[in-house]
Amino acid sequence: MLDNVWSLFQDRIFSVPSTDELFNLYRDRHPDLDVAGAPEIRRDNLRRYLRCFDAAPPLFLLAEAPGPWGCRFSGVPITSEAQLADDAFPIDGDRTSAEVDLHSEYSAGIFWRVLQPSFPDFFVWNSVPLHPHDPGEPLSIRNPRRTEVRDWQDLLVDLVALLQPDRVLGIGRKAERALTEAGVDVTYVRHPSQGGANRFEAGVREVLDDLRRSGA
Repeated sequence: MLDNVWSLFQDRIFSVPSTDELFNLYRDRHPDLDVAGAPEIRRDNLRRYLRCFDAAPPLFLLAEAPGPWGCRFSGVPITSEAQLADDAFPIDGDRTSAEVDLHSEYSAGIFWRVLQPSFPDFFVWNSVPLHPHDPGEPLSIRNPRRTEVRDWQDLLVDLVALLQPDRVLGIGRKAERALTEAGVDVTYVRHPSQGGANRFEAGVREVLDDLRRSGA
């Protein structure tokens, strides 16, 4: 099953060219920001993430898009390269940034603090797998347009169909809308950024408790 997920990513994502507003971290390299071989490393980090799963997990979480300090350099949704380098972290991986210090991300820190005890009983993905940024500002972040989200709707539908989770969470209203428009039954949870950490944690813990009670 996870081999099928990898094939889906290979077929739909890895060859898509970047634009001046969307950076394909799995295909392209920024000469000033990325180490040599960065796209290959990020693809390998993503593959290592998939190898953590012996079976399809019961919980699927959807975020919005890669952030400039997290998935943009790690290749793993809501995960920073600093986390991948931590021996206590459940996913192995290598850095791709050319900076001296490893990048870390606030939202990724909250996400994994709440969910790491339940890993690998959940799978997280982005509604847009490319990094949306402002033209000429590769380390900025902008909200993906609804048209951009819809461009990736077929991938989202096929991914959920492969995983067949018991519960689906949309992290933030945009992720919730992406799932609703894809015809997926979704539960909304607050995004952990911008003061939403406590509500995010409460919403996720409620769903995790429900899954435990149901034996999923």
